[in-house]
Parts: sequence; structure tokens; C-alpha cells
Amino acid sequence: MYTLTEIETQGLHYLEMASSDGESKGQICLNQGGRLSKFVFKKIQILADFDTSTYKDNYASSVLFPFANRIKDGEYTFNDSKYELDCNESDKNNALHGLVYNKTFVCVHKTLTSNYASLTLQYKDAGKSKGFPFKFNIELIYTLSQSGLNLSAKVVNECDKTFPFTLGWHPYFNSKDLNNSSINFVSSKKYRFDNQQIISGTTSLDVEMPFQLKDVKLDDGYPLATNELEFSTPEYSFKLTSTSIENFLQLYTPNQPNVIAIEPMTGAADNFNNKIGLQMLDPNDTYNVEWNIKIETLNSKTKTNKLINKLCNS
Repeated sequence: MYTLTEIETQGLHYLEMASSDGESKGQICLNQGGRLSKFVFKKIQILADFDTSTYKDNYASSVLFPFANRIKDGEYTFNDSKYELDCNESDKNNALHGLVYNKTFVCVHKTLTSNYASLTLQYKDAGKSKGFPFKFNIELIYTLSQSGLNLSAKVVNECDKTFPFTLGWHPYFNSKDLNNSSINFVSSKKYRFDNQQIISGTTSLDVEMPFQLKDVKLDDGYPLATNELEFSTPEYSFKLTSTSIENFLQLYTPNQPNVIAIEPMTGAADNFNNKIGLQMLDPNDTYNVEWNIKIETLNSKTKTNKLINKLCNS
């Protein structure tokens, strides 16, 4: 039976899901936007280990809503009205990573079985945020299972006006050796960025896939041609799939070694202005997206290969 443990430390409230053998654990911080703060799968550390005090700088595993990535100068126009968001990226004068990353979520439902654990978290916004005066509810459903992790996000428009939105997720993944790791996705181009890290155009993506991550430094965005990508490391690999019709990807390598942010998004950076992937949510309507991470460890791959070889030779 999967278990659930409540943890209070350094003024933060966590919920930790764990498999019955304790080899897989997912820890969620309710006070920091309901983010997945730790994730271990079959004893392998999947998420990078950042101190919680650095979250304000790295936004590790934050859910990005109502916009993902950046809004240039924190300004946009919607339905002939001009809005101005707080610019929390002071060095580039941008609004960064949405409005729920630092909100407190509450757990409204939990399911614990012998095969999986699932938590439903909720945050209700009264529509009084600067630059986004729209009332909404957002629910995050985390499911830890024997195959990996699933994150489902549901947004409900609770006001009497349509609003623009994008959803994203900002996890940093750990690799035992990033120089011997790779990522595989389908795209024909990547975005060019200006000195504010705002999209200024596109260029052809001249990279052989799988994209080898040896000695690379990344802060790049891509429109994806499919709804999936693969990440491979010496210890594990995973396939990340999205239910979004349009899919976008941001890759970022921080100064910490052997770590990469792989950020799925439903729209591109600054799309409140450039409209790339931007969606609208009408009053009382609901939007859902799921990101599923199916993981294979090196041990499970080895066992599978041995079984295939045995069947082929029998």
C-alpha cells in the first residue's frame, strides 16, 4: 500500500507519497505553489536536489500559470485593455513564471492503493492579482505509480470575463553524468531571443537527435511537432508525454553540474504579446492538461533486454 506522510520543516508544509517498499517517493511543498520538491524513483534521484531557500531564484518544479516563462516588461494588451504585471525578474525587467508559483495550495483529495498514490491540490484566486484581475481555480493532481509520475492541471474560469492563459511546468532533472546524457524531441526550429530573453524570431534547428548534452549551455525554446520527448541518463531514462494539442519546450542548464531543466509548456514565452500558443478560457469553462513521465531505470532496462535475448535464443 502506498503511504502519505505530512512533514513540517522550516515553516513549510510538505506531503510525501511513497511506495510500500519506500523505494519511490514524491514530496510536494504546499506553500511553494504545490510544487514537486523531491522525486526519487526506485532509489534513483530523478529531480535535482535544491535547497528550499533557493526556490525564489530557481523556481524548481513550479507550475506556471497563467503564463509560462516571461512577459516582456510585464506588459500586455488583451481585449483593448492594457495590463501591467509585477516584474519579478528585475535584471531583465520581465514578469516571470506566472502567478501561482508562490501561492499556498491545500489538499482536497487523496487516494492510496497498492498500485499508486494520488493527491489533488487546489488554489483559489480571487482575481485581485496585479495585471491579471481574473478569478480562477487551479487544481494539481499528482499521481505516483509503478511506472513513474503523472501531473494533471485543471483550471476553471470563475469570473464573468474571458482571460488569456498558458500552462507550464519547470522541473529540474538530475543526471549522474549530464555529459553522457541526451534528449530527443521533434522540432524543425528554435526561437531566437533578445537581451531580455524574449522571442525575437526563429532559426532552423540544426541538431542531430538524440541531442547529446555534453558540454552544452542551454536557455533555449522550441516549438514541438509532437507531444512527447525522451530524456536518457546513465541511470535512467523517461518518456514525457503531454495531452496538449500544441506543445512547446524550454531547456535550461543552471550553474549546478549534472542538472537540466526540461520545461513542457502549452504556449511559448511572452505569448500574451506574440500570441504563440496562446489560449483563451471563457467564463465557467475548464481547461485540463496532463504531463506523464514514464520511467525506465538501468536495472529495468537490463532485465528487459535479458528477457528479450532469452526469448530470441529459445
